[in-house]
This record gives sequence, C-alpha cells and structure tokens, in this order.
Amino acid sequence: MEDRGEINTQPATEAPPAPYEDKEKTAAVASVVTTIDPEIEKRVVRKLDLRIPTLTAFLFLLSFLDRSNIGNAKIAGMETDLNLNSHSYAWLLTIFYISYTLFEFQALMWKAMKPHQWAAITVFGWGLVSTCMAAAQNWSGMMALRFLLGAFEAGFGPGIPYLLSFFYRRHELGLRCGLFVSAAPLASTFAGALAYGITSGHPKLASWRLLFLVEGLPSIVAAVLAWFFLPDSPVDAKFLTEEEREVARQRGLRRSGEEKRNNRIVWKDIGLTLLDAKAWFTALMYFSCNVSYSSLPVFLPTILRDMGFTAINAQGLSAPPYFASFLVTVATTYIADRFGQRGFMVAGLATTGAIGYVLLAACKPVGVRYFGAFLASCGVFPAIANILPWVLNNQGSDTRRGMATVILNLVGQCGPFLGTNIFPDSDGPRYVKGQAICAAFMFFVAFLALSLRTLLVWENRQLDKKYGPKEEQQNGKGQPVAEENYGPAFRYVL
Repeated sequence: MEDRGEINTQPATEAPPAPYEDKEKTAAVASVVTTIDPEIEKRVVRKLDLRIPTLTAFLFLLSFLDRSNIGNAKIAGMETDLNLNSHSYAWLLTIFYISYTLFEFQALMWKAMKPHQWAAITVFGWGLVSTCMAAAQNWSGMMALRFLLGAFEAGFGPGIPYLLSFFYRRHELGLRCGLFVSAAPLASTFAGALAYGITSGHPKLASWRLLFLVEGLPSIVAAVLAWFFLPDSPVDAKFLTEEEREVARQRGLRRSGEEKRNNRIVWKDIGLTLLDAKAWFTALMYFSCNVSYSSLPVFLPTILRDMGFTAINAQGLSAPPYFASFLVTVATTYIADRFGQRGFMVAGLATTGAIGYVLLAACKPVGVRYFGAFLASCGVFPAIANILPWVLNNQGSDTRRGMATVILNLVGQCGPFLGTNIFPDSDGPRYVKGQAICAAFMFFVAFLALSLRTLLVWENRQLDKKYGPKEEQQNGKGQPVAEENYGPAFRYVL
C-alpha cells in the first residue's frame, strides 16, 4: 500500500501538463509543492467521491437501463407487436454490441473534447434513441435504433475508468471503478421494478412502448447534469476551494509517480503491452464475463417467466438478485483495494457465478433455480468490477495503461456476440445449453484469475531480487518512492 500521509516530492524540472490547461498555466506548475497535507487530501478525495464516481455511475445506470430494458419490453408485448421470433430477437441484442465494438474508438474523444461536453453529447444521444424506440413499428426499425444506441453508449462507458484514473491514485481506483460498474446491477434492479410498475397497469399506450418512454426520457434530462456538473480535471473542479484544488492538481500530477511526463504516445510501450501476457489474461477474463454480463439482464425476465411466474411477476422478481449484486460489487472492490488481493476476489466471484448457472441449468425446483439467479448475478457483475481496476493497476505507464484498456475492450466486447445468442426460445423453460455455457466461461474466469495471480507473484519475486524488498525503497528523504510507474518500488497488485 502507498504511504497515505505526507508525500515528499522533488521540484520538477518539467511540469506535467494538467488536462485542458493552456501552456501558460502548465508552465506555472513547474515549481511544485513539497508536501500534501493528509487532512486536506482526505477532504479532496471525499469531495471528488461525491461528484465524479457518483455522477458517472448515475449516467452509466441510465445507459445500462436503456440497453437492457429490451428484455423487459419483450415479455411486455413487444415480441407480439413486432412479430419477433427467437432469431430476430437475438439479432436485436447482437446489433447493439456490433456497433458498441465498432465505435470503441470514441474513447479518444475524452481527450479530444472536454469531458463534460463529450459526456453530455453521448448521454443526450442514447436518451433520444432510447425514447424513439417507443415509436418503432417493425423489426428493421428497431434494429436501426439498437445500432445507434450502441454507437452512442460506446462513447461513454469504456472511457470512464480511464477518466477516473486521472483523479484517483492507484490504491483508490478499485473502489471508484466498483462504484461506477455497480450501476449496472442497480440499473437492472430498477428495470425490473419499473417494468413491474409500468406493465402491471392498463395504459392506452402499449406497455412496452410506455416502458421505453419512461426509461428513455430521464437520459435526455441527465445530459444537462453532465454538462454543468462533471469536472474536466481537478484544477477545473469548481466545488473545491483554491487550497483543495492545488492538492487535487498535485495528486493528478503525481498519480503515476512521475516527475517528468508528456502526452506523447510511446510506441515501444504499445509493442511491449501487446507482448505482455498480463494484458491478454485480463482481456480473456473480460470476454468470458461478458458472455454472461450481456445475456443475464436481457434473458432473466424470460427465464423467470418460464419458471412458471406470470410476465408481470417475472418483471418484479428480477429486481432482488440485481440489488444483491450491487451491494456485493461495492463491498468486494473495497475489500480488494484494502487488502490488495484482487486475484483471489475475482476467482471467488467467478466461481460463485458459475455455481449459480449450474443451479439454473441442473435443478428443477423453482426456489433452487431462483437462488441460482442470485448467485449468478452476485458473481458476474462484481467480477467485472474487479477486473477493470486490475488492468490499470498492473501497467506501469500511461501508454501501457491505455493500450491494455484497448486490448481489454477489443477482446472483451466480443463476448456479448456469443452471450446474446445462446438462449433461444426453443431451449426453454430451463435453457440448459445457455446456462451451461455461461457456467463454463465463469469457471474459466476463475482459472485465468488464479493463473494471472501466480504469474504476478513470480514477477514480484523477480523484482524483489533485483531491487530488494519494496519496504526498503526510499527516496533521499526517508520517504517511500512513488510506486505507480515502473521503478524500484513498483510491484504488481495481486
């Protein structure tokens, strides 16, 4: 763990540029403070927590709600009104992830534009598209809207962990990523509850159309929140005092432990990341989790309905497993940050999810299968929340962190292509094939996590042999040297 008290630094000969500052301001920070008051730092982190992960998590909640509510709409009458069969419905799910993958490059827009502007554009875009789904008259129209929905959402979600890494230090990042990702199961909780409330009445408008309206319009309104309340960088955070803003800026400049830093891409680091097994381990874990992550929200209402519940009750019963998953996501990311044992956490969560899918596939009693749904949701979502910061933690430069994130998303976002096509209606009511495939991939995640942890333990031992134990690494003033970039004090997070 890093020293969380006072942090001694040496005056920088060249100041790292703060995000979106002009050159005059950048030059002004060439002479840096020598200490960071721990009490002020705690206050800064608390204020950042109340704004950044909270707001981004809320926006991600809306995006996940708008992408997954099609599962609730299906059993609320959309399937009949649009003349959908199992194959055409699967394509509605798949087309979203095709565009989501094709437009991953939009993550670069977080640097090309100010974050508050880009966030507002993407949020407004997917909110408008989701609302327009209420007017869809046929399968082809819905396909076009789902494609556009994926394009807009791809500009938001994949870039948020990278955005968070500029505000938080290494030992703080896991919980903040967890708070962000926890919005997905929380959105699924609301989806079930909202769908239950909307579809249990008898509106003049078709229930599934009303569902898209009620859940799409809030995203349009939320674009205003993104524009006015999402800070672009610590130095631009108007909710901080001048003193707090300076500390936040120092945290941002020091987050990677570099005295000198520039924004150019180090092409050698890109090549090294491509050859780094650690980046591919986490990408394969993300792919495997996404097989289940993409299918569970859109198929769980159907699975519950086929257990014998009415469509209306199936909507309501899908909420409790997701709320439990939300709580587990926040708790496990905090624990993994606290003890620095993310590999064991990912392996345990993946095994829990796999057991849940085994129960769903192998058991007939409704109560046991419903318990399996709890285990599945409490394994899949928290596992992803712990994989994301693990990627950022174990690459020791900005270029390598960025490239590892690209690999993670390019490989990982292919998982939904499989996950959205393994629950055909013909396999109901138990959907054994789909449940078995999800279980197998979750067991594979556990195997990969333990294998990666073993590799990291070995690499840390090699670093200890080369530099000596990390505890002995000191700077010239008796303080631990920075440990977030490669160097004598850098060790991999297990």
